[in-house]
Amino acid sequence: MKSSIVFKGVKSFALTTFALATPLLAQAYEFEVNDTTVSVYGYARLDMIYDVDAELPPAGANAAIPLDDDPRADITGHTQLHAKQSRIAFATSIPTDRGELKTVIEGDFFGGGGDREEFRLRHAYGTWNGITAGQTTSNFGFILGMNRTIDFKRQAGLPQSARQGQLRYTTGGFSVALEDPGNLGGTVADGFTPRGGYISHAASKEALPDLTLRYMGKAGNLNYGVSGLVRQLEVEDGALLDDSALGWGVNLEAEYHLTSALTLRGSVTHGDGIGGYMEEAPGAPAYVDPATGDVEPITLTGGTAGVRVAAGPGHINLGYGYATADLDDAIDAGVANADVANETFTDLHLNYIWSPVRNISYGVEVSRQTREIANGDDGDAVRLQGMVMYRF
Repeated sequence: MKSSIVFKGVKSFALTTFALATPLLAQAYEFEVNDTTVSVYGYARLDMIYDVDAELPPAGANAAIPLDDDPRADITGHTQLHAKQSRIAFATSIPTDRGELKTVIEGDFFGGGGDREEFRLRHAYGTWNGITAGQTTSNFGFILGMNRTIDFKRQAGLPQSARQGQLRYTTGGFSVALEDPGNLGGTVADGFTPRGGYISHAASKEALPDLTLRYMGKAGNLNYGVSGLVRQLEVEDGALLDDSALGWGVNLEAEYHLTSALTLRGSVTHGDGIGGYMEEAPGAPAYVDPATGDVEPITLTGGTAGVRVAAGPGHINLGYGYATADLDDAIDAGVANADVANETFTDLHLNYIWSPVRNISYGVEVSRQTREIANGDDGDAVRLQGMVMYRF
């Protein structure tokens, strides 16, 4: 059969619920191939960054902040310009006898790390009759508590906004998913590193998928969400070591439109063994007690609060984020380097983002981020950032 292609020009394209985990509602070019509607959308973006203190990665990162006694903290003033956040995506919509089939493939150029700009897969999924399969944003949490920032790194304490493989079912405001257990959540730790990271235990295993549940609702000017997470944390070496523990987490988030010009938002996340399901999680999900061989989940608690105010052609955004890990038991158990593990992160962002014309956005931002390790040593960093974004 000969394919006929009809271009329909530029018009607003409403992304699916899952792609809405980014704060951008894209504009799209649409065309038809037989009975398939194809949409292309994305943006080109320049980020201009000046780190007043020590140099941080392009996307920021609390864990990269040098402590005050680190010689790197004295090397101040760093500039970088990059276009890694630039994004392109393709979406399709195909009618079937039993409902519409939609697919999305989306990527950016944050895959290389460092100075390299390599294409990175963000979303790759299809959805049909409420069933979503592929890679997309985790079902644990949404964007209601997410303060709008220019820094690509989301604020500490939020549910993780990264994407992973999953099978999800959605009906109305409720969704349930089976998700990749070794990706966002992380693995059981054998110890911590002097730089604040952790070492995965050689016997850590992922026997079962993580289970996530979410409900989204609305009451007048209030939008809210409740999420839950259950996961298994396990080690098994085929000899003496064989133990597991239950990990669990909850998230509450809300967005309240006080007036047409003023929006309040916030979130709370808490759990045992959730690890990277919390944005900028300061600790591993769990560790092996060196004396007993037991798997011990680490408790994480975080939250965000923010305000968004309309001003001229744009909005002023002020947001705060907080995330902390309870490492007392790990220190008492003698886990390697637990006293120098990351314990608490905070973020404070103030920005103004505006659009002089359709499809063009500018922004300026100042942020302060902090890092504290379990023994009380800490450090902080101030970043100035600007951005220019052209959407299509």
